[in-house]
Amino acid sequence: MRIDILTLFPEMFGGVLHTSMLGRAEAKGILEFHAHDIREYSANKHHNTDDYAFGGGAGMVMMAQPVFDCMEAVLNGGSARRILMTPRGRTLTPELARKLASEERLVILAGHYEGLDERINELIDDEISIGDYVLTGGELPAMVLIDCVSRFIPGVLGCSESAEDESFSNDGLLEYPQYTRPADFRGRLVPEVLLNGNHKEINKWRREQSLLKTLRNRPELLERAPLSKADTAFLHEHGWEKE
Repeated sequence: MRIDILTLFPEMFGGVLHTSMLGRAEAKGILEFHAHDIREYSANKHHNTDDYAFGGGAGMVMMAQPVFDCMEAVLNGGSARRILMTPRGRTLTPELARKLASEERLVILAGHYEGLDERINELIDDEISIGDYVLTGGELPAMVLIDCVSRFIPGVLGCSESAEDESFSNDGLLEYPQYTRPADFRGRLVPEVLLNGNHKEINKWRREQSLLKTLRNRPELLERAPLSKADTAFLHEHGWEKE
């Protein structure tokens, strides 16, 4: 997959995209990253990319011209799924990330300032938010989106099961606790069930721990999770009351 990022701060992406999991995937040729500086496409002699909003209001607004020219140059007559990172977009979910992972190419626009000229939305296929809060720009959300989507692309993760066996992938529940050696660390013991080799009991324990972690930290997720009768009975034993 090729991923292009349109941004005012391309230098922010180097350390994220070219190291660790993403860097290894890039080295293997699975992912290809290109960060483009929107300022380079400004027709203004000062390379401005923002201006005051018509009608007044606080802050500056990103101008249409540099973004249009940058997008057109990056696409160069080709096609891609064009995404704007914005708090008013639909929330990023594993399901959405999995769908985007099937695309051949993504172009991500990282907005800045108080907003973007509304005409820029003519360029956009999808508006995506990483949560109900506002950041200083779209660069960090773009990094989050790239990382999340990349995990569903075959060959990016070292273990093919990793993306399916984590929080929100397990029927929308949070991930169960995990342990490694030693079994006794300063008197803190690994649960005995994980040491006995009985995979049926291990799977049961993991499911129950996943349910408990979700109940304690994100109980609202239980309302839409596909729960069995055993799951529901277990949760009721631990104080869950379905709304």
